[in-house]
Amino acid sequence: MKLKLLLGTLIFTAISVNAQLSSINENFDSFNTGIGNPLPQNGWTSVLAGQRLYPDMANGNKYLQGYTFFSPNIPFYAITPQILAPNGSQSLSFTVALTAGSGGDGSIQVGLVSSDTDMSSFTPLGATVNITSSTPQTLSYAVPASTQQYIAFKFIGNVAHAAILIDDVVLTPAGTLGTNETVKSNENLRFAVTSDNTALQFISNKEPKNIQIYSASGQKAAEGKLKGHQFNISNLQSGVYYTVIETAEGKTISSKFIKK
Repeated sequence: MKLKLLLGTLIFTAISVNAQLSSINENFDSFNTGIGNPLPQNGWTSVLAGQRLYPDMANGNKYLQGYTFFSPNIPFYAITPQILAPNGSQSLSFTVALTAGSGGDGSIQVGLVSSDTDMSSFTPLGATVNITSSTPQTLSYAVPASTQQYIAFKFIGNVAHAAILIDDVVLTPAGTLGTNETVKSNENLRFAVTSDNTALQFISNKEPKNIQIYSASGQKAAEGKLKGHQFNISNLQSGVYYTVIETAEGKTISSKFIKK
């Protein structure tokens, strides 16, 4: 009986370790901090080339820090736990900034990979973003349907001792972008495609600050500010598009529309 119980425990443990996540909401608060506590932790792993990736803390806030050490201009990666294969209805967002006291600037790019040890399959979700300030900024991306089941954050420091942090990594559950042409994003923000298919018409108390539009393959198709609660989509081809909307309050909302 003891042997059977032990075997059952081992099987359960193996299943738990290999479980695929349907969503991610990681603020790194449960990680052990300091250069002596590098990845892997909590399912997050790294691929390095002389650099350092470890959770750190400032002003009571934990984050994941990428530090070039003495190896600038060489990519290194932080990789999430394995996720369910994306189905094209999810979005990814995270905050990024230079760590206070960083020795210089750097860049970050996020993508999907097939393995948490081999970055040769890295498929970008968007362009490389230069990080030049310690003021956090939020980056958001539509995640296309894919067989790749890991998200990788590609760090590059321009000089030795450059340090870049990421925090508040959120991958929405599948299906949260919606499927209708008229989308209710929340109680105070609605939009629909105009009858002539040339604009998105927003109905909200306050006009959103900014909108990014991505194709079904994850490529950015348009970005800008609204004019009179409308955003011009006349240059877009027919198809399914994903939106990342920054509200007047600074919140990020993901949704979806169809242009006929």
